[in-house]
Amino acid sequence: MTQVFTDDGTLVGVTAIEAGPCPILAVKEKSLQLGFDTAKENRLKKPVSGYFKKINIPPQKLIKEVLKDPKNEYKVGEAVKVDLFKAGDFVDVTGTSLGKGFQGGMKRWHWHGGPQTHGSTSHRRIGSIGSTTTPGRVWKGHHLPGHMGNQQATVQNLKVVKVDLENNLLLLKGAVPGHKNGYLLISKAKKKVFKGEAKKAEAKKTETKAKKYALKLWKQSPYLYITQKEKRSSR
Repeated sequence: MTQVFTDDGTLVGVTAIEAGPCPILAVKEKSLQLGFDTAKENRLKKPVSGYFKKINIPPQKLIKEVLKDPKNEYKVGEAVKVDLFKAGDFVDVTGTSLGKGFQGGMKRWHWHGGPQTHGSTSHRRIGSIGSTTTPGRVWKGHHLPGHMGNQQATVQNLKVVKVDLENNLLLLKGAVPGHKNGYLLISKAKKKVFKGEAKKAEAKKTETKAKKYALKLWKQSPYLYITQKEKRSSR
């Protein structure tokens, strides 16, 4: 991570990500096949090397399939660049979390632990996990010590602070999953709604409610038709 100053002088901690260019390897009905990070040809297997020669694109280390926007047209050989995003956007970042090896239950599952008194011999131990004769086994999915991390993780609603088109850099506010030089999948935020869009949606919702109320009154009495504003003023 690093730090940058915003236009108003605020110091913000950001993560610098090299986002693209990602050449389009194949265009399918609902998705695109993208590549990233050029690879040496002598390190690839012959079928994979032949695939890249066939489409006349340099070999790529990473191949990923993503959903495409049906409104846009795509061609094999074109590149998806970092200009897909702009400052102020919110994105979801998916990667592989840091592997922490075999860990105990207190670190892995945040157990409260046993008594911390002098006489206790089970400060961080598992304790009783089995049942009686019924069911006579340990339930599946029980929180126990084991391998921690090294799993797919997604951080949502990270704000784009800056976009560097020349160096294909994307500066995101906050941390992302995984170690340095790891691969990430960046997509537009699914749950974040911009303030302007939220206000428009709220205004549209209020207008719809007012129209429904006016239509209801008109059905009850065709000669009485008032709007939501008139109703409020009468109060």
